[in-house]
Amino acid sequence: MSGPSDPRTDPDVDLRVPADRGELPARPAAVLTAIAAGGVLGALARAGLQHAVPHQPTGFPWATFGINLTGCLLIGVLMAVLGHVGGGRPLARPFLGVGVLGGFTTFSTYAVDVQQAVVAGAPGTALAYLAATVLGALVAVWLGDAAAARLLDRNGRDDGPAAR
Repeated sequence: MSGPSDPRTDPDVDLRVPADRGELPARPAAVLTAIAAGGVLGALARAGLQHAVPHQPTGFPWATFGINLTGCLLIGVLMAVLGHVGGGRPLARPFLGVGVLGGFTTFSTYAVDVQQAVVAGAPGTALAYLAATVLGALVAVWLGDAAAARLLDRNGRDDGPAAR
C-alpha cells in the first residue's frame, strides 16, 4: 500500500517547483488515464443532471448549485476516507478526486451562471447564488470530512464486548 507521501498518489503537481517535477514521471500514463476516465464519468453525470433540471438566465441555477455542493461534500468524504486508510490505492485519488469529482463539479458553469443572471437583469439572484455557492461549498467540504472522519473513527475503535 502506498502512503500519502508516495509520488504515485499525488496528481496535484506544480511543475514550476523543482521537487515536484520528479513526481509525474513515476507513472504518468496511469495517473493521466485515471483522471481522464474519472473526468468522463463525472462530466456525464453533471451534464445529465443539468439537462434534467434546466433554468432560465434570471432563475436560480439549482442543478449547478446542487452539483457543486454535492461534489464538495463528496470531496470532503473522499479526503477523510483516503486519510484514514493511508492513501488507499495509488490511483484512487486521481480517479475519484481529480477525475470523477473534478469532472462532476463545475465552478466554470457557476461563473457563467452568475454572469448570465447579471446580464439578464437579475443581480439579486446572481449575488445570492454567488455567495451561497462559496459558503455552501466550504461548509459542504467541512461537513463531508468531519462526518466521514467521525464515522471512520467510530467504526475503527473497539467499544468492548457489545461491539463484537
